[in-house]
Amino acid sequence: MIELYYWTTPNGHKITMFLEEAGLDYEIHPVNIGRGEQFTPEFLAIAPNNRMPAIIDRNPADGGEPIPVFESGAILLYLADKTRSFIPQDIRGRVAALEWLFWQMGGLGPMAGQNHHFSQYAPEKIPYAINRYVNETNRLYGVMNKRLAKESFLAGDYSIADMAAYPWIVPYEKQGQKLEDFPHLKRWFEAIAARPATQRAYAKAEEINPAQPPMDDEAKKVLFGQKA
Repeated sequence: MIELYYWTTPNGHKITMFLEEAGLDYEIHPVNIGRGEQFTPEFLAIAPNNRMPAIIDRNPADGGEPIPVFESGAILLYLADKTRSFIPQDIRGRVAALEWLFWQMGGLGPMAGQNHHFSQYAPEKIPYAINRYVNETNRLYGVMNKRLAKESFLAGDYSIADMAAYPWIVPYEKQGQKLEDFPHLKRWFEAIAARPATQRAYAKAEEINPAQPPMDDEAKKVLFGQKA
């Protein structure tokens, strides 16, 4: 059994996508980040960076004590190795999957996240910041488009690299992007959206957070006002 500590964020969607694809038994524990539930001592014991998502594997491969894992990329890699699925088993394929997984973690996610912040949530619209991150998001879309002109998926076959990237492309309109400008990326995006496991994962999000109301001032304070 996998216990998933989850909220309806792009990083959260990555893990439900994997769990649905792999058919693993899992239980969701919603953690409403707009209400500060990620700062409870119980959650911080699992995820010291107070970010979504985190898991506890109650049945690890070594038969020992439950294993907690935080950081979405680390969770995807842990689950892929646990199940020997959605990551190539040959060395060259594995390297490709890890390259694109880390590319998402270090590039697409952070840049698109800053794009969202300055274009959607910042109290002051700063043209330089908005243009900086919209343009960088556009560049990263271009990197994916070139890769996907040569491969069906980022590492050849469908893998954790694709699961990591897809949720960050879902809000492309809010990022100031047009999929029509990236035809190979658009083909990839539509193929993943059509997968039954993807549809089940996003249906879970609708069950847990159906209204998804606009972020209020209290939520912004919780999410954007933290210091050490």
